[in-house]
Amino acid sequence: MWKSNRNVTMSYTTIPTPNAQDPPNKLDDTTSYQPLTSSKIRIINGIDTARGTDTSIWDWRGKGWLTIATTHWEVLGYGDISEDAGGPGQWLVTYFAATRFTSAGISVYSRKKEGNPDAVVRDILQVLGGIENEAVSKLVGEIFEVLRN
Repeated sequence: MWKSNRNVTMSYTTIPTPNAQDPPNKLDDTTSYQPLTSSKIRIINGIDTARGTDTSIWDWRGKGWLTIATTHWEVLGYGDISEDAGGPGQWLVTYFAATRFTSAGISVYSRKKEGNPDAVVRDILQVLGGIENEAVSKLVGEIFEVLRN
């Protein structure tokens, strides 16, 4: 889906639980993007629900007319290497299952608008490439950079 779009941003806000002492297990999810050939900003809204108490495994369901759309996603890794120490800042790697609209894939995210430094992406891809799983290896080979401008 992202090959024909640019300036993709994803924002997550925790949804409070009925019992304030319970950890949040739902996220309000907003994704915005622009088609490559348009200045119009499009928005996808959904709700992510953690699978049990494991907040590295999530199920997403769209809001509005997208309530028919669901997917499953998992956090494969994350890091926070202080920018003060010359590091890239925060990064995240996720796996997402196929939907009616998209193929399965692996995404590498950055908190910074300019993305992750090339060296960080190379290191992440090297680690992912070392996972002895045919499906993961195939998806790693399909990772591409989304245009930002």
